[in-house]
Amino acid sequence: MSISIEKAVIARYDFKDKRFEILVDPEKALELKKGKPIDIREILAVYEIYKDSRKAERASIEDIERVFHTKDIFKAAEEIIKRGEFHLTAEQKRKMIEEKKMQIATIISRKSINPQTNTPHPPQRILNAMEQARVSIDPLMDAELQVDKVLKEIKKLLPIRIEVSIVEIKIPAQYSGFAYSQIKRFPIEIIEESWLNDGSLKLKIKISSGMRDDLFGKIASITHGNFESRILEIKGV
Repeated sequence: MSISIEKAVIARYDFKDKRFEILVDPEKALELKKGKPIDIREILAVYEIYKDSRKAERASIEDIERVFHTKDIFKAAEEIIKRGEFHLTAEQKRKMIEEKKMQIATIISRKSINPQTNTPHPPQRILNAMEQARVSIDPLMDAELQVDKVLKEIKKLLPIRIEVSIVEIKIPAQYSGFAYSQIKRFPIEIIEESWLNDGSLKLKIKISSGMRDDLFGKIASITHGNFESRILEIKGV
């Protein structure tokens, strides 16, 4: 589903005396610019190419064909994204930064723990530390790529450690199939997997310590608490 006009930003490409503008989903457009195969129809808010989007003045087909060697607006729009740049209003930039901050704080909360309590920091606590540390956030950069930089800054204010747990889980046969599909939805690495003769499932996995209790809670909900778990190892990353 394409983005609404209210949330779209302008992607602009200038060629000699001609300007071409389209209204796009900034994150999806950035992914396309990086080379990911994303349908241009999912990126465009409006299936039009403008010479001035704010005045809704369309670019002529003649100009589009002359510059992009095609009359197909979707192919031309892809080229505008790949060759051009994005323009954010101050309000768009502010909103995107706030959304990106929350994404980063959520990732850090799930990946890390407070070593004083061995429990995750809530995202709001991480957000507060980010504000206090005045961490700069790039609204167009992937949240995951900004985690290390943010961690470096907030470690000055919060006791925090990235930690992974090696966990062994055994699930009875009557729950194993559904439980397995739900476990794989978590960001885990399966180290060993065994389906036992009685149909039960035995897994050895690696998971961030901040997500470990969420995983156990999900399995407990599926099995009504009828499962076995052991933490085999905890190590810092």
